[in-house]
Amino acid sequence: MANIIGLGLDATDIPRIKATIDRYGDRFLRRVFTEGEIAYCMRRREPEIHFAGRFAAKEAAMKALGTGHTLEVLWRDVEVIRRGGPPQLQFHGGAARRFAWMQATSSLLTITHSDALALAQVLLLA
Repeated sequence: MANIIGLGLDATDIPRIKATIDRYGDRFLRRVFTEGEIAYCMRRREPEIHFAGRFAAKEAAMKALGTGHTLEVLWRDVEVIRRGGPPQLQFHGGAARRFAWMQATSSLLTITHSDALALAQVLLLA
């Protein structure tokens, strides 16, 4: 039986993400999101909804890791991937090191949104 060793929840304002993309464009996108995340979101009818969901997932994952966004755990160290099922997290760099240090064995992610908010919850399991 798995134990929950980390929990994170985040709510991200979709209009704020849209405004940031409109203002900073690629500079913002490439600083925060991986190439795979950008490609996935840009294929959608309303990319800002999906970018906001991934932003919330990154924030929630950083909270579950107990670090928040730091010099050790960067935005692109947490990646939301899709493999034909529900979204999953993939950890890189500092996030992967923290995940291993915590002795986590898996993670669970859920993302949802309304017109104005994207919400994500992350559980880390050992």
